[in-house]
Amino acid sequence: MIVSRSIKWKHIFYYMWRSILYFFLLSVFVYILHIEFDIKQLSIPFNVIATLSTALAIYLGFKNNNAYDRWWEARKIWGLLVNYSRVWARQALTMPVLPERVTEFELQAWQRKVIYRHIAFVHALRVFLRKSHDYNNNGIIELIEEHNRFEDIREFLSPEEFEEAKTKKNPPNFLLLLQSDDLREAYKRGWLSDYRFAHLEETLTEFNNHQGRSERIKNTPLPRAYSFYSRLFVHLHGTLVPLAFIEDLGWFNIPLSLIINFVFLALDQIGERIEDPFENRMEDTPLTSISITVEENLKEMYGEQRLPQKPKPIEGIIF
Repeated sequence: MIVSRSIKWKHIFYYMWRSILYFFLLSVFVYILHIEFDIKQLSIPFNVIATLSTALAIYLGFKNNNAYDRWWEARKIWGLLVNYSRVWARQALTMPVLPERVTEFELQAWQRKVIYRHIAFVHALRVFLRKSHDYNNNGIIELIEEHNRFEDIREFLSPEEFEEAKTKKNPPNFLLLLQSDDLREAYKRGWLSDYRFAHLEETLTEFNNHQGRSERIKNTPLPRAYSFYSRLFVHLHGTLVPLAFIEDLGWFNIPLSLIINFVFLALDQIGERIEDPFENRMEDTPLTSISITVEENLKEMYGEQRLPQKPKPIEGIIF
């Protein structure tokens, strides 16, 4: 997620340089044909571009509103996940009771297991939602989330659970199943009453809901027609812009066309870049930062002294 008030130009041009180069060469070409070769047929009425610009702005605004709704929904889902994670740790620490013939050490071991396994669930869900990206040589910050990144959860699980989780197609869902098994075991041993067991199961259900909502956004893209037609209309509009001003502006038509086209390109790119908030790009929901927040909060609630370091923004971007 971009947290700085400004965006570096290298990030902007990395995604737009091909279109900008096309519009620049087109403007120069139109100028040469119109001024140097006196081909007047290239000019079109300004009203044509004005009408098309208005329609395109409305279309891009509608697309961007829908893309932003997806981005904001993803952020709300993970914000609720943070809240319910704290609830889970609090319930695990305060709801169980210690019956006779059970040592406090056994109960503390159970509490540590379910709290740390939940930290593993959050990290596993983060990796599960992100697809692989490579570092590139153009100054764009992208993180790598490959299969072996499930190593992040090793320290929070037993060796047997970790090895089994890696073999699952949906590791976060498997970890929730283990949590439910441990709740049932605590209920059988008398650590949880019916009421408290039901409340803890409700919290687990909320984690299922958070995962399911995240998967819905991940697996259901914004209708592809929005992306295709917005890209088509932006380039059609940009191709006609130099023809509307060449008669009156001459060579000044070149920079003016670039400015106008840059505005529409930027609007189109905003929607393209935020419509899929789990792709681990610089505009996306900062899952890494949120995951570490959950880990820090739960470890602190359990009484750990060694807490993880929160990631700092890199070039105004936090993941």
